[in-house]
Amino acid sequence: MDIIQKLEWRYAVKKFDPAKKLTAAQLDRLTTATRLSASSYGLQPYKVLIVENPAIRERLRAASWNQPQITDASQLVVFARVSDLNESHVDDYTNNIAATRNINPEDLAGFAGVMKGTVNRLDAAGAAAWTSKQAYLALGTLLTAAAAEGIDACPIEGFDAAQYDEILGLKDKGLATVVIAAIGFRAEEDTMQYAKKVRKPIAEFVEVI
Repeated sequence: MDIIQKLEWRYAVKKFDPAKKLTAAQLDRLTTATRLSASSYGLQPYKVLIVENPAIRERLRAASWNQPQITDASQLVVFARVSDLNESHVDDYTNNIAATRNINPEDLAGFAGVMKGTVNRLDAAGAAAWTSKQAYLALGTLLTAAAAEGIDACPIEGFDAAQYDEILGLKDKGLATVVIAAIGFRAEEDTMQYAKKVRKPIAEFVEVI
């Protein structure tokens, strides 16, 4: 299948087959693809958590209005934003650029200044919104990569973020839950896989100016 066929094939799975698990290689490809997602400046002000522990997932299911995907999927992916975005995150990033590209860190001072200017202009609400948007970009990459690999996924916003933060101990890590996705393989009895995909017509969806 080409990419269009694969995106037609994908849907938000409602019922996963608990017996079917991703291989280590499949999970590695999905996490690697997600790591390569677009991000403003390349800063990546979020972290991706792969939750496999059954006991923890049972608690997370209770915090997700008992949605079965939380426990039945092969893995649960949690996208958590940096809760206190500051200049140290910019410094860490520019140091990583310098080391990766063998550049003198001083040569990145101008770029670092632009990023710090952005970070410092954001109040708490603005920073939360901006970092959440970056996490959603990564979620989109995960969903597309999963479809390309023939792996099912279900993005989920229906959960109590505060409970997730508590269960996963994210506050102590300087993180806050943004959005989650279950990944695995659809159950044969999930009837939604046979439903025709509904989207706006191209003529209504796209306007060329």
